[in-house]
Amino acid sequence: MAESNKNTDGTVEEGEGENTEDSDLQMELSAFRAKWMSELQPSSGGKKSVSKFADLKRKQEIAREGKARELFLKAVEEEQNGAVYEAIKYYKSAMQLVPDIEFKINYSRTPDPDRSGSYLEDNENDREIDDLLTYFQQQLTLCDGTMKLCEPATDSTQLHISALPFEVLMYIFRWVVSCDLDLRALEQLSLVCRGFYICARDPEIWRSACLRVWGRSCTKMLPFSSWREMFLERPRVRFDGVYISKTSYIRQGEESLDGFYRAWHQVEYYRYLRFFPDGQVMMLTTPEDPLITVPRLRSKNSRMDSVMFGHFRLSQDTDNQTKVYVVVSKRKEEKVAEYQRSRFCRWNPAPEAEHTFHVGLQLSSGGRQRNKLVWIHHSCHITYRSTGETIVTAFDVDKMYTPLFFARVKSYTAFSEHPL
Repeated sequence: MAESNKNTDGTVEEGEGENTEDSDLQMELSAFRAKWMSELQPSSGGKKSVSKFADLKRKQEIAREGKARELFLKAVEEEQNGAVYEAIKYYKSAMQLVPDIEFKINYSRTPDPDRSGSYLEDNENDREIDDLLTYFQQQLTLCDGTMKLCEPATDSTQLHISALPFEVLMYIFRWVVSCDLDLRALEQLSLVCRGFYICARDPEIWRSACLRVWGRSCTKMLPFSSWREMFLERPRVRFDGVYISKTSYIRQGEESLDGFYRAWHQVEYYRYLRFFPDGQVMMLTTPEDPLITVPRLRSKNSRMDSVMFGHFRLSQDTDNQTKVYVVVSKRKEEKVAEYQRSRFCRWNPAPEAEHTFHVGLQLSSGGRQRNKLVWIHHSCHITYRSTGETIVTAFDVDKMYTPLFFARVKSYTAFSEHPL
C-alpha cells in the first residue's frame, strides 16, 4: 500500500508538472504575440509622425516665404523712396530666406490700415485717367465753356502758339502728318502738352489717314471704337520705310581646265518694295547692300535703271487675310533716233513687247506683330503690241522667295511736301 500510494503521489506530481509547463508556454506565446503587436504598431505611428513632420515643414516654408515676401516688398518701397542702403539690407534678408523670392511675387500688396489714405488717392487717380482725352478736356475747359489748349510757361515778347486759332493749329498738325502719313510724328507731337495731346486725337485727322490707306472700304469704323484704333490695329502697308528680303544660295561653278576641282559660288541678293500713300510702288532686285540702295528709293523719281514702277491695292478676302496685289513694270525707254542707225547695216527691229510683273503678297501686321509680306504668287505678263497677244509665265514660289520685312527709314519722312 505504501508503494502504491507513493506511485500514486508520484503520478499526481508528474501531471501537475505537465500542466505548469503548458501554462508557461501559453504565457510565453502571449508575451511573444504582445511583443510582435507592439513592434507592428510603431510602423503605423511612424507614418503619422512622417506626415506630421511634412505638414510642419510645409507650414514653416509658407511662413518663411511670407516673411521673405514682406521683406522684399519693404525693400521695393525703400528703394522707391530713395533709401537704397536700407533697401539692400531688406533684399539680402529676403533672399536669405527664399533665394528665388523675386520670381514668386506678383507685386500686389494689400494696403496697410495706416496707409489707407494714400491707396485711396491712387485709386482715385487711376479712375480719373482711364480716359486721358476726356480728363485733359475737362482740365482745359474754362468757365465760359471754351477750351484753352496751352499757355506759355514763361513770359515772352514773341507771339505764343496758343494765340493761333484752333483751325490754324489743326492745319499745322496736318502738315506734320503730311501726305506721307507720318502718324508717328503726330504721336510724338502729342507728348508736348495736354493741348497738343487733344489736337493729335482729332478724329478727322485719323479718318483722313484711314481713307488714304483703305479708300472706300473703310467708310465705317466698326468693329473699332475710333479711327485711330482702326489705323493702329488693322493690317496695312507702311509708307515710312521699305520692305526688304535677303535671299542667299550656293551655286555650282564650272569645272577647272584640268578637272581637278569645281568652284562653288555663294550668291546673295536683295528684294526691295517701297510703297507710297497714293497707291504707287517701286520694286527692285539687286545684290547691293541696303546701306547703298535704301537712300536711292526715297523719291519716286529714282533714276536707277533696274527699278520697276507700278501700283498696288489692298484686298481682304473671305478668309479674313489682308493681301497686297502689286503690278510693276520698267519705265518705257526712249526710242533711238533715226540718224543714229547706220545705213550700211540691216536693222531688223525686234517685236515690241511690254513686260509687266504681277505679285501677290500676304500682309502680316497689326498690333505688336512685326510687319512683313509673304509671297503668294509671282508671274510675268508679256504683251506684244503688234498682235495684242499676252503670254503669262508663272514662277514657282519656293524657298527662294523669302518674306519681306519692314524697315523704318527716318529720312523718308524728314520733309513734308504736302499736308494731309
